[in-house]
Amino acid sequence: MADVKAKILIVDDETNIHYSFEKILGSDYDIASAQTAEDGLLKLEKLHPDVVVMDIKMPGMNGLEALKRMRDIDGRVPVVMMTAHGSMDTAIKAMKYGAFEYLLKPFDIDRMREVIQKAFQSSQLMRRSVRVASEKGEKTDISGDMIVGTSEAMQEVYKLIGQVAAQDVTVLIRGDSGTGKELVARAIYHHSRRAKAPFLEVNCAALPENLLESELFGYEKGAFTGATERRIGKFEQVDGGTLFLDEIGEMSLVTQAKILRVIQYGEFNRVGGNTVIRNNVRLLAATNRNLEEMIKKGEFREDLYYRLNVITVPLPELQERKEDIPQLIEYFLARYGKDTGRSIQGVDKKAMKKLMDYAWPGNVRQLENCIRRAMVLAKGVTITAEDLELEAVSEEALLPRQNEDDALDAIIDQIVQGSSQTQLWPEMEKRLIEKVLVKTRGNQVQAARVLGIHRNTLRNRIDRYGLNALISGG
Repeated sequence: MADVKAKILIVDDETNIHYSFEKILGSDYDIASAQTAEDGLLKLEKLHPDVVVMDIKMPGMNGLEALKRMRDIDGRVPVVMMTAHGSMDTAIKAMKYGAFEYLLKPFDIDRMREVIQKAFQSSQLMRRSVRVASEKGEKTDISGDMIVGTSEAMQEVYKLIGQVAAQDVTVLIRGDSGTGKELVARAIYHHSRRAKAPFLEVNCAALPENLLESELFGYEKGAFTGATERRIGKFEQVDGGTLFLDEIGEMSLVTQAKILRVIQYGEFNRVGGNTVIRNNVRLLAATNRNLEEMIKKGEFREDLYYRLNVITVPLPELQERKEDIPQLIEYFLARYGKDTGRSIQGVDKKAMKKLMDYAWPGNVRQLENCIRRAMVLAKGVTITAEDLELEAVSEEALLPRQNEDDALDAIIDQIVQGSSQTQLWPEMEKRLIEKVLVKTRGNQVQAARVLGIHRNTLRNRIDRYGLNALISGG
């Protein structure tokens, strides 16, 4: 059976616009059409599209009024507004009413493709359910995303999700990279009283500091170079819904202060503005950093920490719940069987032992990638130990720490005795950078921060010591 295409509803009174979308996007999406706003509302309820693209100026009900009604029908459907009669006031109203994006006609085709793709991804996050894994032995359900694991550690996570989901409070999700923080945030959202309202995610580590504040709170015209018009931020855009701030530990102190104000008083100002904007957003946050240590160093506000830390959901590392590995493997085999075109029945005993003995510094995400790759490489219907590729450098994490100390002592002894030309600091620096790159999975930005050096300095050391194989380009 062919994959079901994502469905886009185009609401516009111009026939040529419908023709253009069918020609441009018809091969990638299932296109539905409505000539009026009233018809668009009916088809929204009947067809349940993934994304709506709607004109503002139409006979009868206009697009802005239709947008407000669509938000009441299903606030999870991203609506992209477009018009040939653009004005700053119209754009602001569209975004304040909850539009996903606002574009002018004639629109740039590549820009429209990009916006629709982002809107579809946002729609999937809101509408693709996140469930807790079934009991061992039951048939694996892959119709949605799933938090997998029946270990005692994960049972505690499930209890917390159940306790906090219905309570309209801020939640802090803590755990190492790859432990599933984003899935937990979405599970809380899907089981909350705001489950029919919008959900947006912002990765604080993915945006430069000067852009993150603008992305969250918007900005006024002239607030900075390039601010040629007023822009609505995510807090206004998701008003009434849920905002997930991933990697909140990467946020600057200035932006932290504004987040604190939103939590305390439900208000903020746009960048460069004086108007106080009232807001009703549920905030979920996540981090893999040690916020307590950051507070001591003056890198994170203590008052914000206590506001976030009222309800905390800590996620265990995979090595702390290795009994869940067989169930996770079963889930990944079922989920990705269709993508790979392979019907893999399971893993043999040697492969399972190899997987159980591994340290998994990348946690569940690393296990997932390992299984997906093995499914492609497997020569039969069972994954063998030879099909598994585990990073050799990470295997060293399995060795006792004493071995590292012994190796260091041996190097020092050789230098002291004059039997080696090795200099201690370069050797130590190389080993330290190597370990940090492994721990950060090759992310140069994160590694430079951990090491306390500039990224350019780290780049030079990587080249000097021949560590390019460990970097991911981040």
